[in-house]
Amino acid sequence: MIKIFHNPRCSKSREGLAVLENSGKDFEVIKYLDDKISEDELKNIISLLEIEPIDLVRKTEAIWKSDYKNKTLSDAQIISAMVTHPKLIERPIVLNGKKATIGRPSQNILDII
Repeated sequence: MIKIFHNPRCSKSREGLAVLENSGKDFEVIKYLDDKISEDELKNIISLLEIEPIDLVRKTEAIWKSDYKNKTLSDAQIISAMVTHPKLIERPIVLNGKKATIGRPSQNILDII
């Protein structure tokens, strides 16, 4: 089952959702700001994306700038920050089995569905 980690207030996330809706495929919407992602789930997503945890952080968010910017953080600390403050997670994220992508640009989603 295809899953999209979605923030309805984000225009890029809405674009990603539209790509899935237009695909005609079944998918599940996970509003990760309401239903928080667990640490294990986030680690799995990072692994599927084949990126470092810092590459999933939205570094323009106020909470990042005030609490984390210019600090030396371990991967575990970065993951913990994203679990605690899910707004820090880049969006949208789309999973399809063992494949995953960040839907920026939204065309990335087409590569895994």
